[in-house]
Parts: sequence; structure tokens; C-alpha cells
Amino acid sequence: MIGIIDYGMGNLHSVSKALERMNYEYVISDSPEVLNKAKGLILPGVGSFKDAMSILNETGLTNYIKDSVKSGRPLLGICLGMQLLFDKSEENGQTEGLSLLTGEVIRFPGKTPTGETYKVPHMGWNNLNINTKSPLLASLDEGHVYFVHSYYVNTNDQDVVLASSTYDVEVPAVVGNGLVFGTQFHPEKSSEVGLTILKNYAAIVEGR
Repeated sequence: MIGIIDYGMGNLHSVSKALERMNYEYVISDSPEVLNKAKGLILPGVGSFKDAMSILNETGLTNYIKDSVKSGRPLLGICLGMQLLFDKSEENGQTEGLSLLTGEVIRFPGKTPTGETYKVPHMGWNNLNINTKSPLLASLDEGHVYFVHSYYVNTNDQDVVLASSTYDVEVPAVVGNGLVFGTQFHPEKSSEVGLTILKNYAAIVEGR
């Protein structure tokens, strides 16, 4: 069973519906007691990094997530949930994240080095370029996935960047280290490629 962490800022309906289509058991909760029944966790997210971390800190879910990872349970962050895995974000002022992965979340500049402007947020389908073999990306070579974001991860640890996409700059699209994973895009809205990633994550969870 997968536990979907409910902290009031997640795309709970679409994620849970995707798991239902896979016939995979899940629970949605903000209670550690309930989430402890799950073999792996999903941290969804839509909205502001600062607001999300404020809620996670106030509810004690920050320490719960960190302790769960230390105990060896898999974790998948989706969209904002992926960004929260990193050290900090510049959105609405500097805010510390979960520091499960190394990097900073920064805003798309909206302007190329030559001065041309482009639309922010990055919204819509974009190509997924797979950089590293990972169980999360098993059976995938490439594909298109659905993004909606104004901020992206900047990291010097390229080993954690499992797949990338390009939107003027190179965007870490799938990240991972050990059993901590993240997707900047919405796998639950990304057709067969996204469902394959969710199925692969479920297989990782069941393999523990």
C-alpha cells in the first residue's frame, strides 16, 4: 500500500485516481499513525514552496517524512513535492526544504541570454530525456510528460538527475537518490509514460 501525504496542498484526487486505475491500494492521510501502515509514501504538491514547508513544519510532517526515509521507506515527490525534497527555494524569500537531496529551487528567468523572452510558467507537454538507468524509469527510453511550474531545481549533484527536459534551461525532470525519488512533472497526467513511472514506483515499494 502507498500512503499519499495530505498536508492541504496536494493534487490528491488525480494521484489517487491514477493509483486506482492501476488497481493499487492507497491511503490518503495527514496522520503518521495511518501513513505508517503504508510501505511507501507519495508527497504531492501544488502551490507555494514557502506555504508548503510552513504546513509541514507546523504539523510535524517534516520530521515524520525525514524519519520515514531514514527507516528505508521509499518516497516519491510530485511537482512541488519534488521541489520540497531539496535544500531550499528562493520562492517568496529563502525557505529551507527537507534537504533529502542537494540543490536549490529557483525561478525560470523568462529571458534567454540573447534577451528573448519566453513564457513562465512552463506549462504543457515536453520531452523527457533519460540520463541514468533507474528502476523508476524501467522500460522507458524517452517520452513526453506534462509540466506546470514556474520554478525548477538547480543542483550541482548531477548524479541525482535521472531524467531532464529543456525549457530554455535544462530542467531536472526526474530525480532520485537511494529510495528518494521525485518528478517535476505530473505523472498522473502524463499518459502512458507517467503511469509507467507510477507502476515502477509501486514495484519499488512492493520490493521492500
